[in-house]
Order: sequence, then C-alpha cells, then structure tokens
Amino acid sequence: MQHYVLFDTETTGNQEDDRVIQFGAMIVDQKGKVEAYDEFCHSDVAIKIEAMEVHNITPDLIVGKPKAVETTFYKRLEELNTPENFLIAHNISFDMGMIQKEGFVNNFQLIDTLRCAKHLYSEMPYHRLQYLRYALELYKTEQAEANKHGITIKAHDAIGDVLVMKLFLTKLVGKCREVYPDYNPMEKLVELTKTPVFIKTFKFGKHKGKEVAEVAKNDSGYLNWMRSNMDLDEDLKYTLDKVLGSNDSY
Repeated sequence: MQHYVLFDTETTGNQEDDRVIQFGAMIVDQKGKVEAYDEFCHSDVAIKIEAMEVHNITPDLIVGKPKAVETTFYKRLEELNTPENFLIAHNISFDMGMIQKEGFVNNFQLIDTLRCAKHLYSEMPYHRLQYLRYALELYKTEQAEANKHGITIKAHDAIGDVLVMKLFLTKLVGKCREVYPDYNPMEKLVELTKTPVFIKTFKFGKHKGKEVAEVAKNDSGYLNWMRSNMDLDEDLKYTLDKVLGSNDSY
C-alpha cells in the first residue's frame, strides 16, 4: 500500500552545522488513514537566536528529548523508505538536507510543494506556505482538519505547517488534474518537482517587479554578478542561465 509522507523540520538554524530539533509529519495511506507526529529532538548544536525568533523553540524545550534518529517519526520514515512511497515537503531540498545529515539515504519519490506551486500557480506573486494558506483560503478549513487529528495550528511550527501543506496538496492534485488531465497527478507532481521553473519577474533586489528577460537585455552585468556571487536557489540559477545564455532561449 502506498504511503504519502508529508513532513517539516524546525532546526537550530540554516547553516551547514545546524541540525533538526523538531519533526512535524502526517503520513497518509491509500485508504485515508492518517498518522500524525509532532516531536522535539535533542541536538548538541546550540539553537541560534535568529532561529528561535522564527519557530519559538528554546533550549529548555529540547532538554532530555531523543536524538533525531531516535524519534518515532524518523524510525517510521526509515520503515517507509521505498520507491513506491512519496515524501512531500515545502522546499523539500532544505528538509532533505537536514535529514541527510542524520544519515538518511532517500528511496522515496519526492514532491516539493513549493516548486509545484510555482509551476501550477505561476500567476501568484509568492509561493510561501503561509501566503498560499491565505491566498487559497486554506485557513477556512484548517481548524476542522486539525481537530480531526488533535493538532494545534501555529505558524512556523512543524506540525502546523504540515497541516497547511496537506490541505495545499489537495489543491495541487486538483490543479494537476485540471492542467494535465491525462496524467496521474501524484506522478506528475514528482515530475514537476524535478523540473526547474523559469522565473518571469524579480521578487527582490534593485530590479524587483521587473521582467527577468528585460533586465537581461538592459543590465546583463548585474545578472552575471548575481549568478557568480549570490547563493541562489535552483530555479533562479536556471532562469539566469537561460536568459544570459541566449536572449532567444526563453
């Protein structure tokens, strides 16, 4: 039986030495049965103040907690780690990077709801999970869903974010059926996860709001500088390579 593992991590920070301190997860099987997990875990890495500011997890909350690999969720993750199952997260590369630091070797099919959102809701200016929560009115049904599973909803809390992601996944599946009616929606989401997104408009920096293709014509030097000096995500790297490689390739 296939399982769909939606998960999120909260961490000590976002640097190379940082580690997981909370797992939130909902595991759904083909019959609709849901397993919910909300677990703190101990790390020897100190929680950075900037991280506490986001997720409100302080050092006292993880004292005496198991290590990440000793949590019930991590053990269940290992049990389900086969190619027939799906592992799902919003910006999955970050969360995958964190569990890989714990020794996890992936065999799941991966779905990144962030990248899929960029593909299927390209008209939206932002694709952050909390933005989508309000833009798609997921907040109107989340409390009923939370009550079913005994979940407390809090922004930037692992299990709260997973709950919103579960509701958003339903929207993604519906949108996928609409746009790609001849495809299995989950398999198509896996494919979209592997497909970089061409970003049409800058959402930050001195060219915020401008078309990337237009900036490439008028200020290619700046884009070359960005490509060489900034820590860019895969989609923006792909976009800059396209527009800088050839003005006819986009």
